[in-house]
Amino acid sequence: MSQVFNLYCDESCHLENDHQPVMVLGTVWCLQDKARETAVRLREIKTAHGLPPHFELKWTKVSPAKLGFYMEVLNYFFDDDDLHFRAWVAHKAGLRHADFGQTHDDWYYKMMFGLMEPLLTPEARFRLYLDKKDTRGARKVAKLHDVLCNNLYDFNRAIVERVQVVEADAVEQLQLADLLLGAVGYANRGLDRSAAKNALVARIKQRTGYGLTRPTLLRESKFNLFIWRGRQGGAQA
Repeated sequence: MSQVFNLYCDESCHLENDHQPVMVLGTVWCLQDKARETAVRLREIKTAHGLPPHFELKWTKVSPAKLGFYMEVLNYFFDDDDLHFRAWVAHKAGLRHADFGQTHDDWYYKMMFGLMEPLLTPEARFRLYLDKKDTRGARKVAKLHDVLCNNLYDFNRAIVERVQVVEADAVEQLQLADLLLGAVGYANRGLDRSAAKNALVARIKQRTGYGLTRPTLLRESKFNLFIWRGRQGGAQA
């Protein structure tokens, strides 16, 4: 039987008129049969730091008081060979959708396919879990599933089996995706107002050996980054 992978996907500043120059899409992924084990370990880290197991870890909650907790979460991610992360950083300045006969939603789906494409292979099966957002309805999720399958010629959905919206507070790996994506977005927006967040970004740089504002090697499997600047600045591979 082919292997089944779970991909836990999050996004930041994806709206067209949010006045944010950078959109970040990201996914934490692992084998389906490792999902329960990694979720249990993340809950154990929470309780070890005096937090309830249902506490939602996320980038916006990073603070000096919880820095030790978030550092341990990062170290766990980097030490566990079952967990992987990929992010797609898209610079929105200079977008000219009308020139290319597309809407912002069309562009968003292209970016999501760019995020997923290196991870999807016909030899395995994939189940995508997306964080519930107020702006995402059933139609948008169905459209994303169609885009992924059509681009892979996966018309019977044998490769991308599922694209499902879930509540992040109930899915530990999705919370981890939020944390890692938040750090990448923070670095690429040139922010440095939080000492605790600065420390987490520095730890990621130290553990990866990457600066977070440039693309990694395409085959980097643990912490993979792609930087997209459009035709004006040229796409970086």
